Amino acid sequence: MTGRRAVFLDRDGVLAVPEFRDGRSFAVRRLEDFRLYEDAAECCWQLKQAGFLLVVVTNQPDVGHGLVEQSVVDAMHRRLTAALPVDAIESCYHTRDDGCDCRKPKPAMLRRAAARLGIDCAQSFMIGDRSSDVAAGRAAGCTTIFIDLGYCGEAPEDPDYTVFSLSEATRLILGVG
Repeated sequence: MTGRRAVFLDRDGVLAVPEFRDGRSFAVRRLEDFRLYEDAAECCWQLKQAGFLLVVVTNQPDVGHGLVEQSVVDAMHRRLTAALPVDAIESCYHTRDDGCDCRKPKPAMLRRAAARLGIDCAQSFMIGDRSSDVAAGRAAGCTTIFIDLGYCGEAPEDPDYTVFSLSEATRLILGVG
């Protein structure tokens, strides 16, 4: 039996505008600073209309480091799900040192969502702006799309595709561009 098709999306740098420090991107830590990219809703609706499930997979280590409360991240996710037609959000709140199995580049968040929602990862895509997103998508068996936003040291060696925006990734998936 063939499973459903999905697009796995990283949150910060793909759907949500990150904060930039020293040429790198970071998740915002205050709810009042949380905002979505202007094209996020349109892109997500196009993918939904094409029959894809949408699953956000996001590392949120600031919770594990004690820099932001999980309740603030949960409020950000409520805001995201109110604005975008996402089917699920998988979050890892661990730090790099915790050695969990869910933190990207490990694929557990994608695999958990796939098992729960009946997703066939071989027919699915992972869109991200970091090498860890590409590695997680590849490990889960997805086609990987790297959004190159010019971050220092974040270009992966082996994405299936490299684009420069979520709009471009959406057109690629839909076969338009």
